Amino acid sequence: MSANLDTCQNCEQQYEKGFKFCPHCGQKTNDELTLGVLFYNTISNYFSFDARFLKSFIPLMFRPGYLAKEFIRGKRLLYLHPAQMYLFISVVFFFIFSFTARKQSDVINKELKKTFDKEITEINDSIEAKKNESINDANDKETLEINKALVEVTSEEVDSIKRTNKNQKNINSPFNFNQVEIDSLINANVSDDEIYRYMGLNDDDGWLTRKFYEKSLKFYKSREGGNILRAFYDTIPIAMFFLLPLFALFIKLLYFRKGPYAHHLVFSFYFFSFLFMVFSIIFGINYIWDIPDGIDWLIALSTFVYLMVALKRFYDQGWFITWFKCSVATFTFLAFVTPLAATFLFLFAFLVY
Repeated sequence: MSANLDTCQNCEQQYEKGFKFCPHCGQKTNDELTLGVLFYNTISNYFSFDARFLKSFIPLMFRPGYLAKEFIRGKRLLYLHPAQMYLFISVVFFFIFSFTARKQSDVINKELKKTFDKEITEINDSIEAKKNESINDANDKETLEINKALVEVTSEEVDSIKRTNKNQKNINSPFNFNQVEIDSLINANVSDDEIYRYMGLNDDDGWLTRKFYEKSLKFYKSREGGNILRAFYDTIPIAMFFLLPLFALFIKLLYFRKGPYAHHLVFSFYFFSFLFMVFSIIFGINYIWDIPDGIDWLIALSTFVYLMVALKRFYDQGWFITWFKCSVATFTFLAFVTPLAATFLFLFAFLVY
């Protein structure tokens, strides 16, 4: 190695002596690791993020479309990166929302527990009544046999009448099986596989069908519907990684000649950051103090106005065409994409909870 060259400890590239920073990777040439250096780097990185977030927060909330336009113009370091801002605010939102989600799941579990206890009482009463009714079963059939000649019915019709009467005595259930008999199988410690077959599962049914029966029986035993709701909420952050790019795609289709897809994705990152910040405020305030529902809905509806103004400023089109495109994007997303995604997420949550 030449006497006038040094080697960078980070990228292992050579550079001339006397440089304070490596011209290849930017690391300090004399960067001995001390406590001061360690904490200085950590604190400076944190406050750099914090300063850019504070500088970006006011424009994000009160200047729709401004941050996206500035980022596209080339101001990439002055404000917080759109993806970084989205991730940070979404973490804050789901942290705040977790308290509301936990409260809702607890309420649902308690209500289902009350319903389950009531059904158990009704089932026990039904079992006791069936014990008394069974004493008369033989007499009932004998009566029908004696009178079948008078009413001109056959023996097969007598058996059909008995089966119909028996089925009419079953407890009504939201499940497609007899609750009394399922409870008897559970109390007898019958294996789940046997219960699945009684519920209607066939040996040649696929994995998805079997999973559905498995989760149905699990839910029937526990009645913890709140856990399904919690699993549903847990899948939303993952779903947003697909919904946000899809929203950007809708914007791209509406503004087909207004730049590449990356520009629309930047706009979507900032808009969804605004949405998550607004809903963080709503859920945070409601957790401490329950504000009227009308105010909640008014704030939620104001996001449509924000989107329309952001589109107007970012794409520089007239107010009417902007209102039309904003309405199309909002209606499509809320009427089709969101319900479809919610249905898929609920089914997924039911299968994994």
